[in-house]
Amino acid sequence: MNVFYTLNAKRLKQISLIIVISFFTALFVYSSTLSTLPVFSTKDGPKAIYKGEKGVAMTFNIGWGDEKAKPILDELKKMNVQSATFFLSGAWAERHPDLVEQIAKQGYEIGNLGYAYLDYTDMEPNKIKQDILKAEAVFKKLKVEDVKLLRVPTGHFNKETLKVADSLGLTVVHWSVDSKDWTNPGVDDIVNNIKDAKKGDIILLHASDSAKQTQKALPAIVKELKGKGDFITVSDMISNGEAKSSLIQ
Repeated sequence: MNVFYTLNAKRLKQISLIIVISFFTALFVYSSTLSTLPVFSTKDGPKAIYKGEKGVAMTFNIGWGDEKAKPILDELKKMNVQSATFFLSGAWAERHPDLVEQIAKQGYEIGNLGYAYLDYTDMEPNKIKQDILKAEAVFKKLKVEDVKLLRVPTGHFNKETLKVADSLGLTVVHWSVDSKDWTNPGVDDIVNNIKDAKKGDIILLHASDSAKQTQKALPAIVKELKGKGDFITVSDMISNGEAKSSLIQ
């Protein structure tokens, strides 16, 4: 009997150890998942938006390049896509006023992508502010009004970035679905990367020259996303509805 009890006690300890290890492993995985969420807010403070409740928002980043933006704009017009949001770096906009005008004429929303496409997490708050304001000055010169959205260059930001943006009356916009088109994985992969999009999602695309396959992927992307909801701008998506964000400690 004592032998039986000892064996069962050992077995029980082993099972308990496995359970404890499993619990902490699950906790680690869960915590890691939370830490990689692409949106943040400060507690009771400014937030970064990554998702809404209605429609589908296609967003295009343009930081540099002379070749890809116009074909993408022409493709969107050809497909009768009337709503999208373009985040433009001030330096690019300054060099391409004609394309900025075309974006506006096609009825697309324009957001701020900073001026020099810098990593804001490596910058002091006053430098972040200077970069954003320099881009705003370009937009005003090009008669682009009511720019209320900011997408942080490189996609990396922190509490300081959120606070600076909020002080300037800007809403930081991230994304919930990444097409990864800038990696040029192939048209089929780009389309597959957006297939799980749902109503309320903000889709990340690019119209910089680094995204060499985006134009070819657009017909299939548009066809796929049409079944998810109406195309709307980010501003329309987050107005009169609840936008989702996550806490950054």
